[in-house]
Amino acid sequence: MSTIKIIPLGGVRENGKNMYVAEVGEDIFVLDCGLKYPENELLGIDVVIPDFTYLEENIDRVAGVFLTHGHADAIGALPYFLSKLAVPVFGTELTIELAKISVSRNEDSKGFKDFHVVDEHTEIDFGETIVSFFRTTHSIPDSVGINLKTPEGNIVYTGDFKFDQTAIPMYQTDYARLTEIGKEGVLALLSESANAENPAPVASELQIADEVFDTIEYWEGRIIVACVASNLQRVQQVLDAAAKANRKVVLTGQDFERIIRTAMRLEKVQLPSEDLLVTLKEMKNYEPEELIILETGRMGEPIKSLQKMANGTHRNLKIEDGDLVYITTTPSTAMETMVAKTEDMIYRAGGTVKLISENMRVSGHANPNDLQLMLNFMRPTYFIPVQGEYRELAAHADLAHAVGMPYKNIYITGRGDILEYKNKRMSVAGTTSAENVMIDGLGVGDIGNIVLRDRKILSEDGIFVAVVTISRREKKIVSKPQITSRGFVYVKASRDLMKECTGMIEEIVNKHLESDDFEWSKLKQDIRDQLGRYLFEQTKRRPVILPVIMEATQRRGKK
Repeated sequence: MSTIKIIPLGGVRENGKNMYVAEVGEDIFVLDCGLKYPENELLGIDVVIPDFTYLEENIDRVAGVFLTHGHADAIGALPYFLSKLAVPVFGTELTIELAKISVSRNEDSKGFKDFHVVDEHTEIDFGETIVSFFRTTHSIPDSVGINLKTPEGNIVYTGDFKFDQTAIPMYQTDYARLTEIGKEGVLALLSESANAENPAPVASELQIADEVFDTIEYWEGRIIVACVASNLQRVQQVLDAAAKANRKVVLTGQDFERIIRTAMRLEKVQLPSEDLLVTLKEMKNYEPEELIILETGRMGEPIKSLQKMANGTHRNLKIEDGDLVYITTTPSTAMETMVAKTEDMIYRAGGTVKLISENMRVSGHANPNDLQLMLNFMRPTYFIPVQGEYRELAAHADLAHAVGMPYKNIYITGRGDILEYKNKRMSVAGTTSAENVMIDGLGVGDIGNIVLRDRKILSEDGIFVAVVTISRREKKIVSKPQITSRGFVYVKASRDLMKECTGMIEEIVNKHLESDDFEWSKLKQDIRDQLGRYLFEQTKRRPVILPVIMEATQRRGKK
C-alpha cells in the first residue's frame, strides 16, 4: 500500500502562484510552478514565487514538473525553480515553448534543456504512478488537466478550466476522457476555485467573438484594444474581427511579439490575411478608421500603457480625439480603482472607453455550474479546492457538499499543509515551509518583512538623516550635525525644528564621548530613540531615522 501526500506550496488562499506537490511512495510530482504579481503593500516587489525548500530537501525524489498551461500563474516561477532544481519539465507544445521563453530570460536557468512535450494521448510510467493528461478549455490553447494514476486511485488536478459548448476545436474539453477518469475511481480532486462564489453566467467565446466584431465594425475612428498578452483566444478574436472590418493591426507591448510569433509558428494563432499586421512606422500610411492598435502586456501593463497614452508620456502613441479604447479583459477587484482612473484620463484626452465586461461576464475560469459538473464527472473520495482566496475555496467546498460530498472529506488547506492518505484515510499530517518568496530585481528571497516595513514607513513618513563627525581622542564634535530630510518635512520651513534636533544630537553625542564605555551602537540607538520621541511629539510622524557617525583621524607625517 502506497503512502500518498498532497502538499500545496502555493495557490491556496491566494490568487496565482499555483504549485502543488503530490507524493506517491518515493516519487514526488510537482504540478505547476507559477508566480503571482504583488499586491499594493509589497512596495518595490516585482513578483512573488513559492517556497521551494521542501523540494530542495527532497530533490532526489522529484520525478519532474508537470504544467497545465502557459500562463504566468502556472509557469512563471520556473526560471527560479530550475536554477535550484534541474528536474525534467513536462507540458504541451505551446506551454513548453512559452516556458522556454520564460526560462531563457534568467541568467541562472537559461542553459536548461530538459523539456518534454506531451499531449492528451501521452502516458508516462513512473512505476507506482502513471501520469496522463486531458484537454481542457481555457483562454490559451494547449491547456490540460493532469491525472496521476496510483494504486490507491487517481489524483486529478484540473488546472484552469471552464466548460464552453461552443469552443472551437483547439480549445475543446475532452469530455469522454473526463468520464473515463471518473469511472476509474478518483481518490482526490484538486479543482480551481476562482469563480466559485460568483453565480453569474460566463459568456461563451462565440458570444464574445460577436461582441468584439460588433464593437470594431461600427466604430468610425481609430481603436486601441487593451488585452493581456497571454490571452491568445482574445487576441485571435481581435485579429479575426479586424480582418472582417478591413482594418490593419499594430502590435505593441513588451512581451507580446515574441509570444504571438511563437503561437503563430505553432499554428495556435492564425492570421486571417498575410498583410493584416503593420508596424508602428507604417501607421502613417493609413487613416485612423483603418487601424487597430493592440496594446498588450502582463496583468496591469496594458492599463498602465493606456495611462501613458492618455497623458502623453507613451514613447510611440498618444490618445487623440475620436479614439475608442476597448478594454477586452475583465479587471480584477484589485484593479478596478486603477481602471476607473484610467478611464477618466482617457476621456480627458479626448478618447472614449468601452469595457467588454459592461455587456457580458467574461472569464476563462469555471462558474459554479461548471465546478459542480467537474465534481460529477470525477466523483472523488476527497476534494481539495485550490486556486483562489479563502472565501472562494469555502464557496467551492459548499458547491461540492451540494452535489453529495460530505464536509469531512473536503479539505480547505493553507500553504504548506501536508495531507496524508494512509491506511485508507486522509488527514492533515503536519506542515512544511511555504512562505512567500519575493523577487526584487536580481534579489531572490532577500526581501523580508523588516525591509517591507521600512519601505512602508519611508513611503508614509519619510527619512531623517543626521550626519556627525567626531574625534574620540579629543572627545569632541569636529563637525556640527548636518541634517537631511526626505519625505518628512520641508527643511527650510521647519528651521526651529531642525535647530532643536541639532542641539539634541550634539547633547547626546557629547554625553557618549564623555562616557568611559563608548560604543558606536549605543550612540546610534540613543540618537534614534530620543530623536524619534521628539519628532513624534512635534509632528505626530515616525520617519526612518538614520544617524551617520564618522570619526576624524589624524594622519601622522613621516619622520
